[in-house]
Amino acid sequence: MAPVARAMMGIAAQMPSLLDVFRTGAGLSWEAYGADIREAQASTNRPMFANLLGPAWLGAIPDIDARLRSDPPARVADVAVGGGWSAIAMARAYPNIRVDGLDLDPASIDLARANLATTEVADRVTFETRDAADPGLAGRYDLVTIFEAVHDFAQPVAVLRAVRGLLAPGASVLVADERVAERFTAPGDAVERFMYGWSFLLCLPNGLAEEPSAATGTVMRPDTLRRYASEAGFSAVEVLPIQADFWRFYRLTP
Repeated sequence: MAPVARAMMGIAAQMPSLLDVFRTGAGLSWEAYGADIREAQASTNRPMFANLLGPAWLGAIPDIDARLRSDPPARVADVAVGGGWSAIAMARAYPNIRVDGLDLDPASIDLARANLATTEVADRVTFETRDAADPGLAGRYDLVTIFEAVHDFAQPVAVLRAVRGLLAPGASVLVADERVAERFTAPGDAVERFMYGWSFLLCLPNGLAEEPSAATGTVMRPDTLRRYASEAGFSAVEVLPIQADFWRFYRLTP
């Protein structure tokens, strides 16, 4: 949690702009928050990815784990990859796979490439500023992952529809997003209150920066994701029995 302090400094620097957001209902883009937010988020998630993503999370999904270990080598798309540590962790956990990290934020891709350069998996991981809707990527991937990002998308249905188009036959999408309560209650528990704080200071303004916007915010409940996935053309959404302090895991099947 130490990098959260840096994230709060990044938010504090934007308070004059956030006051305008609160008054007008306009948004504040991810880019506007600058390096403190971008790098703090990557640093906060890095220990989880490094220690849990392979053995505890992907390893708990038997058919996905088996495909990532088998031949021909599986190809994975990590959408909204941010600082890249999730893609790097998957490549380390599964020496047979190739991972393509995609993000629309050029500064995040620059950060991901810099992080990759310090590792031993640069021959199997790529990072690109590229839209998941690019037709050149269609049908290419055995697994698509989206970690802690669906709630930030202004148009989550459109993104999920594009992601569905990335899948090869038999593939699915793994989404990890905030482990908030399934229903609103007041007062919420500690995690719920924590997530609402991030929502009004960062995620909701970011989501409102593009129009039209679903304005989801950080507190995205399971029924909301199910609705987005259904509207995007997925036939099923499964909440996976993976235990994590802050995240809930979903499997989306075409």
